[in-house]
Amino acid sequence: MTEPKRDWKLSLTIRLGTALLGALAATWRFRITNAEVFKELRAKGQPFIFAFWHGQLLPLLWVHRGEKVRVVISAHRDGEIVARVAERLGHATIRGSSSRGAARALLGIVRELESGAEVAVTPDGPRGPARKFASGALVAAQRVGAPIIGIGVSASRAWRLRSWDQFMIPKPFARVNVVYTPATLVTATSARGAEEEVPRFETLLSDAIAAAERA
Repeated sequence: MTEPKRDWKLSLTIRLGTALLGALAATWRFRITNAEVFKELRAKGQPFIFAFWHGQLLPLLWVHRGEKVRVVISAHRDGEIVARVAERLGHATIRGSSSRGAARALLGIVRELESGAEVAVTPDGPRGPARKFASGALVAAQRVGAPIIGIGVSASRAWRLRSWDQFMIPKPFARVNVVYTPATLVTATSARGAEEEVPRFETLLSDAIAAAERA
């Protein structure tokens, strides 16, 4: 297969995928809790990190469409479609992950935060293990002094892919609850210390999901 043909098929897939997402998301009924947490930081020009599990990415790309959030997307080939859809929804992307391009991704996160941007990270992506917090986002937050806002999502009805992360696609007319945690600082003074805070931030995301499921 020639490169132009691959590009044509990829572009068509991205256009169709974005259109289908828009049609589906237009039926979702959102309930948003604690959004004032990030809106207050945004109003102050304070950079921060959104952190959420990889399986909950799809509805959050829609919720924050057009906000120019920098989303960390896998450098693997299978991340290309997600990256391009995210860009069509008004996000920017940082390529890399804990398993490939980790140093590049960490540098990209730090640079974006230092420029005043907002960054979204799936700390268990791109290939798991599911709901295990890789420390890269904590190291970046520690270096810059940026807070982390955890996000939990639940849906009243959803398809879940047979993937490592049980990727969630809310069904038509589903009620989708999105809960933001308080802005939480990494208290360590070194990268190694930041890595030791992983359990605390895993609990932060677990609590956010539990709150979304109760909402």
